[in-house]
Amino acid sequence: MKRFFAFMLVLSLLILCVACRPDTADSKNDKKEPDATPVVDPSISYTVSLPAVNEFTNFVQFTMEGGATFVVELYPEYAPQTVDNFQKLVYAGFYNGLTFHRIVEGFMIQGGDPKGDGTGSSPIKIPGEFASNGFSQNTLTHERGVISMARGNNLNSASCQFFIVHETPSSGLDGKYAAFGRVVAGMETVDAIANVKVTAQPYSGETSKPVRVPVIANVCFVNYVAPVPTA
Repeated sequence: MKRFFAFMLVLSLLILCVACRPDTADSKNDKKEPDATPVVDPSISYTVSLPAVNEFTNFVQFTMEGGATFVVELYPEYAPQTVDNFQKLVYAGFYNGLTFHRIVEGFMIQGGDPKGDGTGSSPIKIPGEFASNGFSQNTLTHERGVISMARGNNLNSASCQFFIVHETPSSGLDGKYAAFGRVVAGMETVDAIANVKVTAQPYSGETSKPVRVPVIANVCFVNYVAPVPTA
Protein backbone atom coordinates (compact mmCIF):
# COMPACT_ATOMS: atom_id res chain seq x y z
CA MET A 1 0.00 0.00 0.00
CA LYS A 2 2.84 2.40 0.88
CA ARG A 3 4.50 1.64 -2.45
CA PHE A 4 1.20 2.44 -4.21
CA PHE A 5 0.88 5.84 -2.51
CA ALA A 6 4.54 6.62 -3.26
CA PHE A 7 3.99 5.73 -6.90
CA MET A 8 0.91 7.99 -7.11
CA LEU A 9 2.83 10.87 -5.50
CA VAL A 10 5.65 10.62 -8.05
CA LEU A 11 3.15 10.41 -10.91
CA SER A 12 1.33 13.55 -9.68
CA LEU A 13 4.60 15.50 -9.49
CA LEU A 14 5.49 14.49 -13.05
CA ILE A 15 2.09 15.65 -14.35
CA LEU A 16 2.46 18.96 -12.49
CA CYS A 17 5.92 19.57 -13.97
CA VAL A 18 4.67 18.92 -17.51
CA ALA A 19 1.66 21.22 -17.03
CA CYS A 20 3.82 24.08 -15.72
CA ARG A 21 6.69 23.93 -18.21
CA PRO A 22 7.38 27.07 -20.26
CA ASP A 23 6.11 27.47 -23.85
CA THR A 24 8.13 25.74 -26.52
CA ALA A 25 9.53 27.66 -29.49
CA ASP A 26 6.72 26.35 -31.69
CA SER A 27 3.98 27.54 -29.33
CA LYS A 28 5.54 31.00 -29.18
CA ASN A 29 5.58 31.22 -32.96
CA ASP A 30 1.85 30.54 -32.99
CA LYS A 31 1.15 33.73 -31.05
CA LYS A 32 -0.12 36.65 -33.13
CA GLU A 33 1.80 39.90 -33.31
CA PRO A 34 0.07 42.89 -31.69
CA ASP A 35 -2.20 44.87 -34.02
CA ALA A 36 -0.73 47.98 -35.59
CA THR A 37 -1.57 51.30 -33.99
CA PRO A 38 -5.02 52.30 -35.32
CA VAL A 39 -5.40 55.34 -37.56
CA VAL A 40 -7.94 56.81 -35.15
CA ASP A 41 -6.98 56.63 -31.48
CA PRO A 42 -9.66 54.51 -29.75
CA SER A 43 -9.60 56.94 -26.83
CA ILE A 44 -11.04 59.60 -29.15
CA SER A 45 -14.54 58.28 -29.44
CA TYR A 46 -18.16 58.67 -28.62
CA THR A 47 -18.50 57.79 -24.92
CA VAL A 48 -20.56 54.62 -25.37
CA SER A 49 -20.72 52.27 -28.33
CA LEU A 50 -24.44 51.60 -28.79
CA PRO A 51 -25.81 48.11 -29.54
CA ALA A 52 -26.92 47.50 -33.12
CA VAL A 53 -30.58 46.93 -33.92
CA ASN A 54 -31.82 44.74 -36.78
CA GLU A 55 -34.22 47.31 -38.22
CA PHE A 56 -34.15 50.57 -40.12
CA THR A 57 -33.86 53.60 -37.84
CA ASN A 58 -32.88 57.20 -38.51
CA PHE A 59 -29.68 56.78 -36.49
CA VAL A 60 -26.57 54.98 -37.72
CA GLN A 61 -23.35 54.41 -35.81
CA PHE A 62 -19.98 54.36 -37.57
CA THR A 63 -17.32 52.31 -35.79
CA MET A 64 -13.81 52.93 -37.03
CA GLU A 65 -11.01 50.38 -37.02
CA GLY A 66 -9.55 50.89 -33.57
CA GLY A 67 -12.92 51.42 -31.88
CA ALA A 68 -13.68 55.13 -32.30
CA THR A 69 -17.33 55.85 -33.09
CA PHE A 70 -19.72 58.55 -34.20
CA VAL A 71 -23.49 58.63 -34.66
CA VAL A 72 -25.34 60.18 -37.61
CA GLU A 73 -29.01 61.15 -37.57
CA LEU A 74 -30.70 60.78 -40.96
CA TYR A 75 -33.26 63.36 -42.17
CA PRO A 76 -35.73 61.80 -44.62
CA GLU A 77 -37.84 64.97 -44.48
CA TYR A 78 -35.10 66.71 -46.50
CA ALA A 79 -33.97 63.90 -48.83
CA PRO A 80 -36.25 60.83 -48.66
CA GLN A 81 -34.79 58.80 -51.55
CA THR A 82 -31.23 59.58 -50.46
CA VAL A 83 -31.95 58.39 -46.92
CA ASP A 84 -33.76 55.29 -48.17
CA ASN A 85 -30.81 54.34 -50.39
CA PHE A 86 -28.32 54.94 -47.57
CA GLN A 87 -30.38 52.85 -45.13
CA LYS A 88 -30.52 49.96 -47.59
CA LEU A 89 -26.74 50.05 -48.03
CA VAL A 90 -26.21 50.12 -44.25
CA TYR A 91 -28.61 47.20 -43.77
CA ALA A 92 -26.76 45.20 -46.44
CA GLY A 93 -23.42 45.82 -44.68
CA PHE A 94 -22.14 47.65 -47.77
CA TYR A 95 -19.98 50.13 -45.85
CA ASN A 96 -18.32 47.62 -43.55
CA GLY A 97 -14.60 47.53 -44.30
CA LEU A 98 -14.61 50.56 -46.61
CA THR A 99 -12.59 53.73 -45.98
CA PHE A 100 -12.41 57.49 -45.89
CA HIS A 101 -10.32 57.90 -49.03
CA ARG A 102 -10.44 61.71 -49.41
CA ILE A 103 -9.72 64.07 -46.51
CA VAL A 104 -9.43 67.86 -46.59
CA GLU A 105 -8.98 69.21 -43.07
CA GLY A 106 -11.34 72.07 -42.36
CA PHE A 107 -13.52 71.16 -45.36
CA MET A 108 -14.76 67.56 -45.37
CA ILE A 109 -13.98 63.84 -45.14
CA GLN A 110 -15.27 61.60 -47.94
CA GLY A 111 -15.82 57.85 -47.86
CA GLY A 112 -18.03 54.94 -48.86
CA ASP A 113 -16.25 54.04 -52.09
CA PRO A 114 -15.93 50.26 -52.68
CA LYS A 115 -12.83 50.88 -54.83
CA GLY A 116 -11.27 53.21 -52.27
CA ASP A 117 -10.03 55.74 -54.82
CA GLY A 118 -13.05 57.91 -55.59
CA THR A 119 -14.10 56.03 -58.73
CA GLY A 120 -16.35 53.36 -57.23
CA SER A 121 -20.12 53.19 -56.86
CA SER A 122 -22.97 50.92 -55.85
CA PRO A 123 -25.35 49.33 -58.41
CA ILE A 124 -28.15 51.88 -57.91
CA LYS A 125 -27.93 55.57 -58.83
CA ILE A 126 -30.35 57.95 -57.12
CA PRO A 127 -31.94 61.24 -58.19
CA GLY A 128 -30.12 64.32 -56.92
CA GLU A 129 -32.35 65.70 -54.18
CA PHE A 130 -31.22 69.34 -54.25
CA ALA A 131 -32.46 72.64 -55.65
CA SER A 132 -30.34 72.81 -58.80
CA ASN A 133 -31.90 69.50 -59.85
CA GLY A 134 -35.44 70.78 -59.37
CA PHE A 135 -35.86 69.42 -55.82
CA SER A 136 -36.71 72.35 -53.55
CA GLN A 137 -37.59 70.27 -50.47
CA ASN A 138 -33.96 69.93 -49.39
CA THR A 139 -33.03 73.09 -47.49
CA LEU A 140 -30.45 71.49 -45.20
CA THR A 141 -27.33 73.67 -45.01
CA HIS A 142 -23.83 72.20 -45.40
CA GLU A 143 -22.43 73.14 -42.01
CA ARG A 144 -20.15 71.37 -39.54
CA GLY A 145 -21.18 67.73 -39.05
CA VAL A 146 -23.66 67.54 -41.93
CA ILE A 147 -23.47 64.42 -44.11
CA SER A 148 -24.15 64.74 -47.83
CA MET A 149 -23.90 62.62 -50.99
CA ALA A 150 -20.92 62.86 -53.31
CA ARG A 151 -21.61 62.67 -57.06
CA GLY A 152 -20.08 63.15 -60.49
CA ASN A 153 -20.96 65.79 -63.10
CA ASN A 154 -24.27 64.04 -63.71
CA LEU A 155 -26.72 65.47 -61.19
CA ASN A 156 -28.29 62.03 -60.77
CA SER A 157 -25.06 60.04 -60.35
CA ALA A 158 -24.91 59.70 -56.55
CA SER A 159 -24.94 56.12 -55.27
CA CYS A 160 -22.89 55.30 -52.17
CA GLN A 161 -20.09 57.81 -51.64
CA PHE A 162 -20.76 60.47 -49.02
CA PHE A 163 -18.92 63.28 -47.27
CA ILE A 164 -19.13 64.89 -43.84
CA VAL A 165 -18.48 68.61 -43.49
CA HIS A 166 -15.61 69.17 -41.07
CA GLU A 167 -15.20 72.70 -39.70
CA THR A 168 -15.89 75.39 -42.28
CA PRO A 169 -19.55 75.82 -43.28
CA SER A 170 -19.76 75.04 -46.99
CA SER A 171 -22.82 76.98 -48.05
CA GLY A 172 -21.53 76.96 -51.63
CA LEU A 173 -22.57 73.30 -51.74
CA ASP A 174 -26.16 74.07 -50.76
CA GLY A 175 -28.60 73.33 -53.57
CA LYS A 176 -25.93 71.36 -55.46
CA TYR A 177 -25.46 68.27 -53.27
CA ALA A 178 -27.96 66.19 -51.34
CA ALA A 179 -27.37 66.79 -47.63
CA PHE A 180 -29.32 64.15 -45.72
CA GLY A 181 -28.24 64.03 -42.06
CA ARG A 182 -25.94 65.26 -39.32
CA VAL A 183 -23.40 63.90 -36.82
CA VAL A 184 -25.14 64.04 -33.43
CA ALA A 185 -22.50 62.28 -31.30
CA GLY A 186 -18.78 61.64 -31.61
CA MET A 187 -17.83 64.65 -33.73
CA GLU A 188 -14.40 64.39 -32.09
CA THR A 189 -13.93 61.17 -34.08
CA VAL A 190 -14.63 63.06 -37.31
CA ASP A 191 -12.09 65.67 -36.18
CA ALA A 192 -9.51 62.93 -35.62
CA ILE A 193 -10.11 61.51 -39.10
CA ALA A 194 -9.85 64.99 -40.62
CA ASN A 195 -6.45 65.46 -38.96
CA VAL A 196 -4.69 62.43 -40.44
CA LYS A 197 -1.64 63.04 -42.62
CA VAL A 198 -2.44 63.32 -46.35
CA THR A 199 -0.57 63.32 -49.65
CA ALA A 200 -1.45 63.93 -53.32
CA GLN A 201 -4.26 61.99 -54.99
CA PRO A 202 -3.07 60.01 -58.04
CA TYR A 203 -5.85 61.25 -60.33
CA SER A 204 -6.50 64.87 -59.35
CA GLY A 205 -3.28 65.80 -57.58
CA GLU A 206 -5.33 67.21 -54.69
CA THR A 207 -3.58 66.92 -51.33
CA SER A 208 -6.26 64.76 -49.75
CA LYS A 209 -5.14 61.12 -49.95
CA PRO A 210 -4.57 59.75 -46.41
CA VAL A 211 -1.15 58.22 -45.85
CA ARG A 212 -2.77 55.68 -43.50
CA VAL A 213 -6.32 55.21 -44.67
CA PRO A 214 -9.00 55.35 -41.93
CA VAL A 215 -11.03 52.13 -42.18
CA ILE A 216 -14.75 51.94 -41.39
CA ALA A 217 -15.05 48.69 -39.46
CA ASN A 218 -18.82 48.75 -39.23
CA VAL A 219 -21.90 50.89 -39.87
CA CYS A 220 -25.11 49.80 -38.15
CA PHE A 221 -28.51 51.05 -37.08
CA VAL A 222 -28.89 52.10 -33.44
CA ASN A 223 -31.52 53.58 -31.17
CA TYR A 224 -30.04 56.86 -30.00
CA VAL A 225 -31.31 59.21 -27.29
CA ALA A 226 -29.60 62.59 -27.17
CA PRO A 227 -28.00 63.32 -23.77
CA VAL A 228 -29.73 65.90 -21.61
CA PRO A 229 -27.63 69.11 -21.49
CA THR A 230 -26.16 69.88 -18.09
CA ALA A 231 -26.61 73.29 -16.48
